Amino acid sequence: MKPGQAVPKKPFEAVVREQGATVLRVCRAILGVHDADDAWSDTFLAALQAYPALPPEANVEAWLVTIAHRKCIDHVRAGSRRALPVDQPPEQRSSLGIPGDGHEDLLHALSRLPPKQRQAVAYHYLGGLPYKDVAALLGGTADAARRAAADGVKALRSALFIHPSLAHTSSKGDIL
Repeated sequence: MKPGQAVPKKPFEAVVREQGATVLRVCRAILGVHDADDAWSDTFLAALQAYPALPPEANVEAWLVTIAHRKCIDHVRAGSRRALPVDQPPEQRSSLGIPGDGHEDLLHALSRLPPKQRQAVAYHYLGGLPYKDVAALLGGTADAARRAAADGVKALRSALFIHPSLAHTSSKGDIL
């Protein structure tokens, strides 16, 4: 490759393989287990359509988390407009090793956080975004995003240590 020549982009399939679990963790943290798969699919469908126009030097992870953020918002808005009658109990969860599987208590604790805290925790700790990118998604400053994430983690620790069986580690190995 010659100096000054653009770095070629990875095939989209490789992007999905590398970033799929991260996007799913973010979607699950924001929406919960049941709605996350739809948001994940919507995220990668939108990303597939926009990928050809993405500059090669773009931060693909931040770009995907941004799309996931917007798809989660769309899903929440759509869910508030429709009723979901349930006649039968939900199916048993998959045992296929899907990221986040077996962490229902942590996801439940996440779902009880205020939206800004839940999103800040999801985007920073599960999505791997720096606080300045979290701030851009949530609106506000990096310090405000850091504070929201810290408050969220503190609330999660309280919730999880009240019930010690709920204590899990994040994808980065941090005890929440």
